[in-house]
Amino acid sequence: MADIQIRSDVTAKLVNISANDAMVAKAARVSTIGKNSAADELPTERLINYLMRDRHGSPFEHTTFTFLVEAPIFVAREHMRHRAGWSYNEESGRYKELEGIFYVPSSDRALVQVGRPGAYSFKSGSDTHFARMASNMLEAYGEAFLAYKDMLKAGIAREVARMVLPVGLFTSYYATCNARSLMHFLSLRTISEGSRFPSFPQREIEMVAERMERELALSMPHTYAAFVKNGRVAP
Repeated sequence: MADIQIRSDVTAKLVNISANDAMVAKAARVSTIGKNSAADELPTERLINYLMRDRHGSPFEHTTFTFLVEAPIFVAREHMRHRAGWSYNEESGRYKELEGIFYVPSSDRALVQVGRPGAYSFKSGSDTHFARMASNMLEAYGEAFLAYKDMLKAGIAREVARMVLPVGLFTSYYATCNARSLMHFLSLRTISEGSRFPSFPQREIEMVAERMERELALSMPHTYAAFVKNGRVAP
């Protein structure tokens, strides 16, 4: 079996940012006071809550977050379904040899689906469930990566050899968004009792969302507070 590495985590590192509450307030006030909106001393908290509550969303678009994400391919594909206000660039298996790093869920990950499609939940599995999952994944990953390396050694092109690799393989990509698109992502990809509308994300993309949410809370505290206060609905 090929020598592979296993991870049970994901990362979403903030690598570039141009985002603060003051910029949101300035963008909102330009409609009423024009160039005087550029003043830094004007208050932001009440105005931002009003914008969030009444869903005046465009002022939140004058912000930028760029994250470097490391996650399994199946997480990246879910993430890239979010297109409005997002830009992506991902590592390419056509141009680089891929590393043998694969995802196996940690032992606290719920494994058993209960209910029918559209009305189901997940519950914790037994030790037997976890052992079977981990064993099958390790065997499949090892065989797939061995086949990949064998094809590369034989001179087969990377873009062809990669076809044998499973979606549990780790990838890395840059994801850039504005605060409005980030809040929309968080509203759909996290579970919170305070949400006006329930969401049912796969745990692994929720792990990415949780890391991004921490950065929003730190960099734009008034925006984040208003988002939570108003039911986690993106404006």
